[in-house]
Amino acid sequence: MVWRLADMPDQTGRVVVVTGANSGIGFEASKALSRKGARVVMACRNLGKAEAARAEVGGDTEVRELDLGSLASVHAFAEAWEGPIDVLVNNAGIMAVPFARTVDGFESQYGTNFLGPFALTGLLLPQVTDRVVTLSSGVHRMGRIDLADPGFERRRYQRWTAYGQSKLADLMFAYELQRRLLLAGSTLRSIAAHPGYAATNLQANLGTVALTSQRWMLKAGLVQDAAGGALPTLYAATAPDLPGGSYVGPSGWMEQTGPPRIVGSSAASRDLDTQRALWDLAVRLTGVDPGLPAVAAA
Repeated sequence: MVWRLADMPDQTGRVVVVTGANSGIGFEASKALSRKGARVVMACRNLGKAEAARAEVGGDTEVRELDLGSLASVHAFAEAWEGPIDVLVNNAGIMAVPFARTVDGFESQYGTNFLGPFALTGLLLPQVTDRVVTLSSGVHRMGRIDLADPGFERRRYQRWTAYGQSKLADLMFAYELQRRLLLAGSTLRSIAAHPGYAATNLQANLGTVALTSQRWMLKAGLVQDAAGGALPTLYAATAPDLPGGSYVGPSGWMEQTGPPRIVGSSAASRDLDTQRALWDLAVRLTGVDPGLPAVAAA
């Protein structure tokens, strides 16, 4: 069955936290959730942009400061939170940026896209009542997890290599979280999603030629706008019968556009030993332990 935005169930009474909600997919997802009655908390780094976005989203929305590139900010957000969260959407991220480090010393894409959301999820997990949705990317298929040097301290930095690693890490985290939730006897669900090719300001670092090409492809219908790119996130966040451990993406050609459905992922993303090791590394690097039992090694 084809899932459309009109198929989203009523969200009245539900609390949804969306990171990176001031633009792009996070903004469109927040708008759709709010219009279905959810209380949406827009967790954003730039409060000025977030407040402007909140005014456009309307409904029962709130802005709270969160910089996923800072563990102090992640802790502050979690410590200030009171009450249940039905859905946590780990949406915020950066893509193919020049080399930089977060305030905690992590390579910026690894730190912002993976370690920040890992820590946030671990700290908020006791309050989550339904599911955690983590955004990955089709680029995870070119990713490789380097457990010995995730921060490019010894190897040459390549921005797409770093992005692919961070998005593969997100997907593997979502899978490992689901396994650990099941082992703990929890009814919570961990679900991953990717937007396909959505024309958003995430592509700001691609350069003038690439952005011009992107605008042409958008007009030609070869890529989708941010609203279309938000559909997998919305399906992952609201479909009542979606199993934990699912990976959701567009149903069209090469999973670039189209209505959302459950999709496959790379063999690397399903490596159980690497999932476990990646989780343990994230605990060591962030100092946040979600407190879930480990799955025994095969």
